[in-house]
Amino acid sequence: MRDGQPSQTARGAAAYRAIHQKLEGGAIFKDPLALKILDEETAAVLDEIAANDSLRPWRLFIAARSRFSEDVLSDCITSGARQVVVLGAGLDTFSLRNPYADLGVRTFEVDYAGTQTWKRDRMRAAGLAEPPSLVFAPVDFERESLAEGLTRAGFNLDEPAFFQWLGVVPYLTKDAVSSTLKFISKVPQTAVVFDYAEPFRNYPAERRADVMATAARAAARGEPWLSFFDPIELLQLLQGEGFSVIEDLGLPEIAERFYGVLRQDIVLGPGPHIVRAHR
Repeated sequence: MRDGQPSQTARGAAAYRAIHQKLEGGAIFKDPLALKILDEETAAVLDEIAANDSLRPWRLFIAARSRFSEDVLSDCITSGARQVVVLGAGLDTFSLRNPYADLGVRTFEVDYAGTQTWKRDRMRAAGLAEPPSLVFAPVDFERESLAEGLTRAGFNLDEPAFFQWLGVVPYLTKDAVSSTLKFISKVPQTAVVFDYAEPFRNYPAERRADVMATAARAAARGEPWLSFFDPIELLQLLQGEGFSVIEDLGLPEIAERFYGVLRQDIVLGPGPHIVRAHR
């Protein structure tokens, strides 16, 4: 992350969400603010990104993981949760669209302080008001824990919550992933949605080189992939932290549930996963 700006990965995810609205009409995930909140630099290259058909699988996956997360979020609100935590929020717009604010649902956005300052500048530039239900919770992970940062922002550790944790796990060490899940598991009636990547060895040879090249590009911009999980390993980690209801969707399941006619020409098999886990 450059000072005062989100990571390039966060910018890319925001761009994919915006392009999905333009090219596919938000068929998988509707986000009317995705384009509006983009910075000028990212908005200027949207057409170039959209024209690269090799990026289409990532675009659909990113739309699907947001859709899946907000579907689970909705179920959690119905069950009584009134706290939503967005870990590594970047330019995510749920807090600005929060349809449950009248129910007392608050959204805690966790990110670097510099990223949050940049996002607030973008919101002002786009004419987007900062809703009372949004709480920015800056956390310096080198100096404090997630629990400390959230508690300082007014999060209640003794009340149910939903955690959205998208586009983050691959960039953390396995110890950091385990530590975060351990914290989440201590919140009563909690649920979390996150995504993860399978090891390179799981890919067939004809796809492995492309995936490794993508990882190399991420490393070159200072955002290396640090953790990979086999599905059975991830399941055991979640069960070990006390999560009892677990749903792990691989690419075939994601395409079946969300893509519809858009799944044409999408190569299925090993790849990114989306998981929901309830404590």
